[in-house]
Amino acid sequence: MQDFIIIGGGIAGISAGARLSHLGHVTVLERESALAFHASGRSAALFEESYGKPSVVALNRASKDYHATANGGVLSPRGLMVVGTADTNAAFRKDVADMGMDEITPSEAKTIIPILNTDVVECAAIDTSAWDIDTDLLIQNFAREIRANGGQVVTGAPVDAIRRIGAGWHVVSGEQSYEGKILVNAAGAWVDQIAILAGISTLGFTPLRRSMARIPAPGGHDMTKWPMVFGAGETWYCKPDAGALIVSPAEEDLCDPHDAWADDMVLAEGLARYEEHVTEPVTRMLANWAGLRTFAPDRQLVLGRDMRDPSFIWCAGQGGYGFQTAPAASQLLADLIGGKTPAIGSDIVAAVDPARFG
Repeated sequence: MQDFIIIGGGIAGISAGARLSHLGHVTVLERESALAFHASGRSAALFEESYGKPSVVALNRASKDYHATANGGVLSPRGLMVVGTADTNAAFRKDVADMGMDEITPSEAKTIIPILNTDVVECAAIDTSAWDIDTDLLIQNFAREIRANGGQVVTGAPVDAIRRIGAGWHVVSGEQSYEGKILVNAAGAWVDQIAILAGISTLGFTPLRRSMARIPAPGGHDMTKWPMVFGAGETWYCKPDAGALIVSPAEEDLCDPHDAWADDMVLAEGLARYEEHVTEPVTRMLANWAGLRTFAPDRQLVLGRDMRDPSFIWCAGQGGYGFQTAPAASQLLADLIGGKTPAIGSDIVAAVDPARFG
């Protein structure tokens, strides 16, 4: 019997596996044919340390050094801008205060993003310390760490059945079965379904769809140095992506766990909100897709032992913060399982503890 079976090969499961591989033998089971297939593979991939609830911000900040330096680092400069109109001024003020951004004039914003429509955009703010995350490199670094420590990452391995056995867990995946002392539930949108299979009480996670459209560079501009741009209140956003621009309606539509796809009307509405703020119309899409961002009821991560069965570990509720928080969240999880006092504050440990749901 091995030490850890981890269900889910997104950023949550792979980062947890890397940390836990220093404590024992790890097997990661991923139902798809590749790692990071669902939410992790469809992320906007920005590191903004002040983005999220206080517990998320704390995990972001504790992750920054790892992102910047481990294995040569995975960050590159991007920046973040928020823009507002007369109708969204209150939301703009809240965003600026929450993220500690520096206000600039609409004219200054236009020198950075030349397609901004300053007849509509009345306020703007910027944070030059936001970074792009090389998400594929981060995933592969963690997977390499698992394998270097003798663990295995198995793709094409859907979990069909789970049962409790005396010393741990028996997991059936197709014709294969695995036994481990500790089961880590890092199944993204499927975490409650995995809990049901294991006979564990669910915690009420909600998968929320978010769509993306990829459009040609507006006006043929070189967008290399453009920041990511949010509409105030996160009603839309856009971000340069390999010579094109991704635009999202930033919707949060409740869905059952599935391989998500974009809704045409939702995309159209989001593109229209983006177009209201710029001078270049959207003439065509190069591609579109959607992912499920899964949240706990209080929109904070859930990290730690189930309060009724300590051999069942929750690593869930990453929402839109999985990549940002992964280094610190996975280290916190390993510290808790390994009986080590976490480096992060006890208030944050309590904020993400599954026991908070009673």
